[in-house]
Amino acid sequence: MAAFHGPKMYGAVTVGERGQVVIPSELRESFGVKAGDKLIVFAKPGEAIGLIPADQFNEFLSHMSKMMASIKKEKTNNK
Repeated sequence: MAAFHGPKMYGAVTVGERGQVVIPSELRESFGVKAGDKLIVFAKPGEAIGLIPADQFNEFLSHMSKMMASIKKEKTNNK
C-alpha cells in the first residue's frame, strides 16, 4: 500500500439511478483500478465514504492497527 500523503481531489461524481458512480480515470490509473476489480466500501457515517482495493484490505487493516496502537501508547504516555 502506498504511503498516505494527505487527501487529493480527483473531481466530482454523480450517483446514477441505480446507485452507480464512475471513478475518475486519473484516480483509477493512479491506483491501478481496472474493470472487474473488487473494492471494499467503508464509511464514517455522515462524514466520508472510502474505497480500498480488496487485495489491499488486509494491509490497510494492519497499517490502521499500528496507527491506533501508536496513538494509544502516546495517549498513555501523556497522562
